[in-house]
Amino acid sequence: MQLRVPARPEPSPPGGRAERRRSTRPSGKERVGGVAVRALGPLAPYARRLAPYARRLKPAYPRPGRTGWRRWLPSWRQWLGGVLASFGLLGAFLVTAYAVTDIPTDLNTYATQQDNVYFWSDGTPMARTGWVQRQAMPLKDIPPDVRWAVLAAENETFYSDPGISVKGISRALFRTVGEGDTQGGSTITQQYVKNVYLNQNQTVSRKFTEAMISLKLDNKMSKDKILEGYLNTSWFGRGTYGIQRAAQAYYGKDVSELDASEAAMLAGLLKGAGLFDPTLSKANHQRAVERWSWILDRMVKIHKLSPQERAKYTTFPEPLKSNPLYNTGEQSDYLVELASQYAKKAAHLTDQQFDLGGYQIYTTFDRKRENALTDAVTKARKQAKQDNPDAAKNGHYGAASVATDGRILAVYGGPDHRTQGYNESNATTVPAGSAFLPFVYAAGLEHGVHKTRGGPATPVTPDSVYDGDDGVPVTTPEGPYWDRSGRKVAAHNDGNKSYGKITLREALAKSVNTPFMQLGMDTGLAQVRQTAQAAGLLSSSIGPQVPALSLGSATPSAIRMASGYATFAADGTHTEP
Repeated sequence: MQLRVPARPEPSPPGGRAERRRSTRPSGKERVGGVAVRALGPLAPYARRLAPYARRLKPAYPRPGRTGWRRWLPSWRQWLGGVLASFGLLGAFLVTAYAVTDIPTDLNTYATQQDNVYFWSDGTPMARTGWVQRQAMPLKDIPPDVRWAVLAAENETFYSDPGISVKGISRALFRTVGEGDTQGGSTITQQYVKNVYLNQNQTVSRKFTEAMISLKLDNKMSKDKILEGYLNTSWFGRGTYGIQRAAQAYYGKDVSELDASEAAMLAGLLKGAGLFDPTLSKANHQRAVERWSWILDRMVKIHKLSPQERAKYTTFPEPLKSNPLYNTGEQSDYLVELASQYAKKAAHLTDQQFDLGGYQIYTTFDRKRENALTDAVTKARKQAKQDNPDAAKNGHYGAASVATDGRILAVYGGPDHRTQGYNESNATTVPAGSAFLPFVYAAGLEHGVHKTRGGPATPVTPDSVYDGDDGVPVTTPEGPYWDRSGRKVAAHNDGNKSYGKITLREALAKSVNTPFMQLGMDTGLAQVRQTAQAAGLLSSSIGPQVPALSLGSATPSAIRMASGYATFAADGTHTEP
């Protein structure tokens, strides 16, 4: 019998089960052939030196050696680490936000929209139209005093700042989050961004986006272009946007004519026209005066106005009581309608393009003639109401004055465009009546008459005699003219009055219908139509080629009729109106 003694077990590695597991793992040298050791070898001395500090920075939480609630209070190292980490994350966030922020390509519609300005023939303003009153002005046309008055009031460091005011943003964010409202402090760049790219919502997200775009815009656009854009898009009250319209609305002059005192008053409106328009209330007036004086003093402080110049401005520049830009009237609206239609057609503009505004339309309308024509038609309307009140109730009046060179000098479109938007001067609904007779007369004088079918033309003169009696049958070379219902066609005079034998000159002067109805048949209705069109009437308004054509069954507009008569005054030379 043999006694076997078992071998003594090897001692377990110190450190417990986790340490034993680690001891059984192959070393880094064994795993990668010594690459890790060789790579980290040079860093080992530094690692040993930093190890104690790393152990200190390593948060031990809850904190050892403390009792109760003190165990849960972070140490100053933990506080410092948290603050530094927060700043690092914030910096990374801002850098990323700046990188991904793009300057919008589409501007706000209202920020680019301008009004259209219409002028009388003498160059004075007639009317302005558009959703907003704005006329963009290049910076070179805005005097330095005006620019620096605005900068002194809003952002005197504009040319040196990065496009944003950290202090102003912080204050605005605090007010927005803490109290639900906002406070000023934005730079002009920020205000410009808000005007043309964003909205007016007072939110943290909008304020942050505004700051990012402002920073990027300041790096990509010159300061002068930003200032120019700001001056042309800011609201100044009285329905006006931009410094040009503000100058006209408050002082009745262009911005180029403003002095430093007037500029300071307008600059004060940027803080809020509802509070600083001096014409609205006594309190407003007091605030406006104080801010006007403060802005002038600021201009002196930043060396943009000398003390001697400042001393000249001791009296507040009182603005006009009301906005003179709102000057459309009863007839000017009809004029604007005609001018805008012509401008769009002549310049090949769509309605959308035209409505964006910015156009200046110089018209041929003569203010004195317009007033005279309006007075004449108004007098005729009153007389018609007295003579025939029943018919006058449904009467429509349109009138026009056209020069021989085609200039439309005046029109009467109706009693008031705001109550009757339909422009009677350009309407093609009323028969010309006896006013058409000169075109029949001109056709006869030009082409002569044909008494036999295919025979030579016989000349017609003002002394040619025709039958002026009422009810005279209309004839052709073959005999009476029969209409489609099988009845003979006869001509009738106003009031069924007969004149006997009468010359064409006298018949035209007395507006006798029967001679001209026959003259039209003798000349040829095709020639009558051709002469009327050559004089300026539109083919679409002339109507069917029947004997009634000579008595004015055509329905040309008042403008076209005046244009046709202008052709006679121009010795037969027609110019399009």
